[in-house]
Amino acid sequence: MNEGSVDSVTVPDIFTEPPGDPDTLANLGPLRALAGVWRGVKGADQHPVAEGTEPDAFVEHYDAQPIDFQTNGPQLFYGLRYRTHIVKPGEVAMFHEQVGFWLWEPDTNTVILTLAIPRGQVALAAGTCDPDATAFEVRAERGSTTYGIASNPFLERNFTTTDFRMTVSANPDGTWTYDENTRLVLPDRPEPFDHTDRNTLHLVDPPTPNPLARAASNGSTTTDGSLLIGDLRPIPEETL
Repeated sequence: MNEGSVDSVTVPDIFTEPPGDPDTLANLGPLRALAGVWRGVKGADQHPVAEGTEPDAFVEHYDAQPIDFQTNGPQLFYGLRYRTHIVKPGEVAMFHEQVGFWLWEPDTNTVILTLAIPRGQVALAAGTCDPDATAFEVRAERGSTTYGIASNPFLERNFTTTDFRMTVSANPDGTWTYDENTRLVLPDRPEPFDHTDRNTLHLVDPPTPNPLARAASNGSTTTDGSLLIGDLRPIPEETL
């Protein structure tokens, strides 16, 4: 990381952006196995009900498409924008929906999952693994100001989510499998409840290359991912 001087004190350069590679699909690390449009017909869910526990089968449509690389100053991400839509077999009504991003930070070998659901809840989960890993896990914990969970007041009071875990495995046959555990604390239960979901997803359509990759393949020279306004550092007065 470059460093600068402010009032003779050396501080890290948190503004200069790296160049990045236009081809996101070539830089996704372990997330490459998730890119594309997928379908899973043997999903299994176990959730709490008034009488105790209720299992449900579900069918899932999962769409994960590459985005242009993203930067926070020197921090560089490659990622996928995803949406999963879930119904019970033979039904039309939405059983579950979730949107967000999968992000890969090559510099730290970190996988990040952002998720939002239409029940008034969001989470940011993360884990580390090698770039060529075929399995990884991300976690989030209630109360964390980095990889944490935020819920609307009703859920926070009655279905308190204390932690979230998701394990992803890329299978030799080209499918991928996930296993989720959302731990809940309910007012009427002496012990935490493990709300679980799992499914295996089969490829329906390959991913669409991200805009910068398409531009590069067409010979465009504007493929650096910038907003064409330079980096975020102030211009020294002597250069004006």
